[in-house]
Amino acid sequence: GGRGGDGCPVITFPDYPAFSEIPEKEFQNVLTYLTSIPSLRDAGIGFILVIDRRQDKWTSVKASLLRIAASFPGNLQLVLVLRPTGFFHRALSDIAFKFNKDEFKMKVPIIMLGSVSELQGYIDKTQLTEDLGGTLDYCHNRWLSCRTAIEGFAQKVKQTAQILQSFGTELAETELPNDVQSTSSLLATHTEKKDKMKEDIRLAVEQGDDILGSITKPVTENPEYKLNQDQLDNQTTVERLLAQLHETETAFDEFWFKHQQKLEQCLRLRNFEQNFREVKAALDIVSERLSAFTDVGNSCSHVEHILKDLASFEEKSRETIVKARMLASEGDAFIQSNHYAVDSIIPKCTELHHLCDAFTTETEQRRNLLNKSLELHGLLEKSMKWCDEGIYLLASQPVDKCQSQDGAESALQEIEKFLDTSAGNKIKELNKIYRDYAHILNEDLKEHVQKVFQKQESMEEMFQKRQVSLKKLAAKQTRPVQPVAPRPEAFVKSPCTSPGKVQQETMQGGRQDHMTSRDKSWRKGLVQGETEKRTSLFFFFFFFFFQKAIIRHVINELIETERAYVEELLCVLEGYAAEMDNPLMAHLISPELQNKKDILFGNMEEIYHFHNRIFLRELENYIEYPELVGRCFLDQMEDFQIYEKYCQNKPRSESLWRQFSDSAFFQECQRKLDHKLSLDSYLLKPVQRITKYQLLLKEMLKYSKNCEGAEDLQEALTSILGILKAVNDSMHQIAITGYDGNLNELGKLLMQGSFNVWTDHKKGHSKVKDLARFKPMQRHLFLHEKAVLFCKKREENGEGYEKAPSYSYKHSLNMAAVGITENVKGDAKKFEIWYNAREEVYIIQAPTPEVKATWVNEIRKVLTSQLQACR
Repeated sequence: GGRGGDGCPVITFPDYPAFSEIPEKEFQNVLTYLTSIPSLRDAGIGFILVIDRRQDKWTSVKASLLRIAASFPGNLQLVLVLRPTGFFHRALSDIAFKFNKDEFKMKVPIIMLGSVSELQGYIDKTQLTEDLGGTLDYCHNRWLSCRTAIEGFAQKVKQTAQILQSFGTELAETELPNDVQSTSSLLATHTEKKDKMKEDIRLAVEQGDDILGSITKPVTENPEYKLNQDQLDNQTTVERLLAQLHETETAFDEFWFKHQQKLEQCLRLRNFEQNFREVKAALDIVSERLSAFTDVGNSCSHVEHILKDLASFEEKSRETIVKARMLASEGDAFIQSNHYAVDSIIPKCTELHHLCDAFTTETEQRRNLLNKSLELHGLLEKSMKWCDEGIYLLASQPVDKCQSQDGAESALQEIEKFLDTSAGNKIKELNKIYRDYAHILNEDLKEHVQKVFQKQESMEEMFQKRQVSLKKLAAKQTRPVQPVAPRPEAFVKSPCTSPGKVQQETMQGGRQDHMTSRDKSWRKGLVQGETEKRTSLFFFFFFFFFQKAIIRHVINELIETERAYVEELLCVLEGYAAEMDNPLMAHLISPELQNKKDILFGNMEEIYHFHNRIFLRELENYIEYPELVGRCFLDQMEDFQIYEKYCQNKPRSESLWRQFSDSAFFQECQRKLDHKLSLDSYLLKPVQRITKYQLLLKEMLKYSKNCEGAEDLQEALTSILGILKAVNDSMHQIAITGYDGNLNELGKLLMQGSFNVWTDHKKGHSKVKDLARFKPMQRHLFLHEKAVLFCKKREENGEGYEKAPSYSYKHSLNMAAVGITENVKGDAKKFEIWYNAREEVYIIQAPTPEVKATWVNEIRKVLTSQLQACR
């Protein structure tokens, strides 16, 4: 650690007897290390070697000098040798050194010194250690500990720099992932590695600070203490390493900031892309559903319902549109912040803005079209209502009063007063309607407009004809001049007129009076005949129009209720069934309710499509042809079988509803639809609707007797009643409990009903038989093609669906072994079913003889068909 006068480093070789035994490689390593410690400037001046051989022999000195000369790696300025102190060896060294000086091959002077004082002439004592008579503060163990710490720190700094460089290369070469999960995972992994690197740097800095503190500790403890050059060099080295470490950390932080920013941008981009795909898919669904709003409606109520659906759809879609606009704004923010993937973001933002604007524009256009359609249907319905009121007015005018002048004038005034109301109700120009509503007039609507206009013209024509008739009746009715034969000239009475002549004149006058009376009677009969004829004709037309008006009213009621029914089905399918597949509503659906849509709604969608696409349109086509309504029902009768399937699924649907009726999902759907009734009320609609048809058909048939199409109406009513019976039977059959087998294997259900039943078994106890004969059992029988089931009806005491009865299965009889006795003495309502050659006999009492006859005939058909099958 000492220095020469010009600052050259001093290396001391202390007296060491085993110096020659040190391996050459280790000796070279030590010399190389020692010469690398001083700065390049000091090492460039050259080293001063102090070789202490005071206790050694000349031969060892010579060997040491030769070894040092051969191995010393640095520049030498001076070699000072403390020669042996013994007299003989000192003299020998002087002589030998002079003769062997060239053997050392050193280009620097080698000075042999005899004492420490001579050494101090070359090197100041403050730069020499205590064993050489100097005052340099030096502890070899402390020096080794310090150098070891510095070297370890230098190695730590080097390794840290290499690791940071390697990690930086890894980050730079990492490809950015294409999905959110991988990007997030990569960012977390890189952040974790960065944090570990920062922790290693922090520990290395702490290590360097500790080493620097130990070097400057003497100065800290004693400000007057002066560090030697070696300590100063160590301090400089540690400070340089710390500065290098800080520079490396700063460079890494800058690189990491850019890399982290890029990864975070990538993560935001991947989130943006994922959200874009989700929002784009939602927008596609919204656009597809919006494109389905092509129907302009077929009535005011229908259009109002479509407008309500459109508003509801727009409300439901608002969340998707808001998300899309927010996502587009997020993309715009990326563009403004110079995101590295601007070229990829711009098209997506443009598409989102376009889709949102297109949805808003399309929705507004649909609303405008529907408002225009509502306006048109309002005009048409006003005209239809006006025409119906006109027809009713014509039909309601009393015939007898119209025969008088005052009555005719009063009726005429009623007609004229009614015609004055045409201003706001009448379609004036058909071509103007076509022009004003051209963009919504499809073929069906155009045809409807034409029919309404034709009806209006027909009604006006009827009014014109009635006006002409009434005007004639209202004209002043003056008595017509009757042609009367001239009376004979009066005879001049003479005072002497003969009695015979007077009698003759009297007879002629009487005959003349008699003819005049008969002529009056004849003319009066003629007038009365004409009046009765007109009255009968008027009554005929009155009854005809009244009958037509009632039938038309029933048809209108059928169509209007059919439209309302279709709208209710659509409302349930869109407001409940479709929402069960909506991802935005998934969190409200309990796991047990998921994937149960088919159970809850059955084949309601199939029913909706049948009524909306087929049946309703067919009815609308026949609105002007009442005689074809029955044929319309008959043509679609096979499709009505879908109601049996719906009713068969009803118990499962009711059970599921009872279990989850309080679900947040159903409550939210009901709130969005603004329904006052819960879903179960709407699930009953198909059952209620199928029963409505038979009432409407009966009403039409009541006023269509002896009219065209009456037979079709009767046949349609019979078929609908048959379907109702099948539906009713199915509803009862599915309520059977306790039957172990499969009811479907018993064949078609033919009949079902409640009866009193007595049993008589040959194998039974006599008292049991006697008791059974006098105490009937209440049993509900189900007659199938292959078996008859005996069940006990159990009424439920709950409310709503829970009131429905159930049928507890008791036993059954195979129809292949059944016989029947049609009449039982003493009661026209009883018949017998016996089993296995009358081993078991069941006496069955029907509610009425007619029910008994129906069951006996049906059982006879089953047994006959079985016999024919056996043959």
